[in-house]
Amino acid sequence: MSLSPPENGFLITVIGQIEMADFPDFDNIYCKYCFVYGSDWELISGIEEGISQVSRKSQDNRKIFILNFPLEICFKSTNPYGWPRIVLSIYGLDSFGNDVIRGYGMYHLPVISGKCTKIISTFVPASSSLLQQMTSWLTGRKPEYIDSRVLAYGDGREVTRVISQGKVWIMFNVMIKDMRKFGFDNIQRNEIPTNVI
Repeated sequence: MSLSPPENGFLITVIGQIEMADFPDFDNIYCKYCFVYGSDWELISGIEEGISQVSRKSQDNRKIFILNFPLEICFKSTNPYGWPRIVLSIYGLDSFGNDVIRGYGMYHLPVISGKCTKIISTFVPASSSLLQQMTSWLTGRKPEYIDSRVLAYGDGREVTRVISQGKVWIMFNVMIKDMRKFGFDNIQRNEIPTNVI
């Protein structure tokens, strides 16, 4: 007799915050975020996308942006394929007063329960030619993605030219329930075996 897995699925709950950002060449930034997940996943509670307040660069030597923007979300699934990812889009005002992209970033939610802080490096799309670069500079319109969710998928990203720009710190408190009932082991292992002295 074989035991079938429970029908309700395993849960992953994330409570955390987008803590701060480091964009030394800019001032007055804000952050948009959204979660992207596979078709086997279901949103149980929480906010799937949001936008932070506008933050100014700190006046101390660090020159960072304090966001402290809360995140809280819960997913259910029976399959780890399509594990949830958070996509960040950092915007700011240029000299013409237009909202322009300052950085994109993407990170898979941690697969192990516990608290951790991750530093996400961000990037911006680059103009594909000198003419487009000059047009972008004259009009004040920088290249950007129509939908930032494209970052969570691999299709077509290999042809995009990007420039690294800035970092964002995110703190995650992750709780995972019932993965073992579905045959998945997500317990953190020590790197050094216990029988080795």
